[in-house]
Amino acid sequence: MVRLTAASLTFLLLLTGCAQMPQWSDGPANCEYGKGQYEEGWSKDLYTGVRQYTESKQICIESPEVIKLPSYIDLLALPKAKSMPVVAVYGFADKTGQRKDSQSGQSFSTAVTQGGTELLIDALKTAANGHWFRVVEREGIDSLVRERQIIRSARDEAAKKLNTKTQGVGPLLFAGMIIEGGIIGYDSNIRTGGRGARTLGIGFSNQYRQDVVTVSIRAVSVLTGEILLNVQTRKTVLSVGSGGDLFRFIEQGTQLIEYEDGVGNNESVTYAVRSAIEAGVLEMVYQGHDRGFWEIEAGHRHPHQKDHDGTNEKHSLDEK
Repeated sequence: MVRLTAASLTFLLLLTGCAQMPQWSDGPANCEYGKGQYEEGWSKDLYTGVRQYTESKQICIESPEVIKLPSYIDLLALPKAKSMPVVAVYGFADKTGQRKDSQSGQSFSTAVTQGGTELLIDALKTAANGHWFRVVEREGIDSLVRERQIIRSARDEAAKKLNTKTQGVGPLLFAGMIIEGGIIGYDSNIRTGGRGARTLGIGFSNQYRQDVVTVSIRAVSVLTGEILLNVQTRKTVLSVGSGGDLFRFIEQGTQLIEYEDGVGNNESVTYAVRSAIEAGVLEMVYQGHDRGFWEIEAGHRHPHQKDHDGTNEKHSLDEK
């Protein structure tokens, strides 16, 4: 049996102490998520009696927040529409058929979010801070109709008791345009790579992987069924990992020290889908203006197209 000396044991405790995992804590009121608080100093282990230098980190628990991606800010900055179009969203499905990667076998979890409809509705209502599209409920239309029936029944009962005329329920707002589409692609390992080095039993390495999610959004005329607009956008999903290890024999090859450490950072696929949807809605607004389906207030500048002379990356919308 291999026995560790006091010196080697102290060295091993130093390694494990310095690599102590972060402890989650509510922390003080001014504690910011990700920055945390550090505590360091010498202390005596209760079991071995060995003094060790430890460094610990407390990471504050992340509080709920409103997600504001760069695409969200661009949508919010849109000027108000001169006339808000009424649109309906029946669904925005995952059409990729991709399953989440699993090292333990078959995974039944999907690779992308199933909440595409909610993300699309949120993007439509975010445009111009809610002053661009008028979105009517269609995915939960059954619940809406049942609730209206309850209201109608309650008013009928009240009218009978009061011997008055029943007050009807107003008609639902109909849409002139349907916004639909879906998540049409999730391509894994579009780009992968890494680097590392090792010498005398000490090594380090880092790796990265890039996936791509693609969404398609189209606007369909309710009166004619014609597809008026069609936009496809894509967003990369980046995953990065790094780590190091130590493998060393000491005491003339009779004692072994082995140590590993690593960290990974994966970009949220849900955030990527949301960003692609928001970028698609923004592009659809600009294309609709260029094709005369609606108008944006004069003075706002197109962030994607160039002027007619090709010298400006922004296109003034009041040139028409």
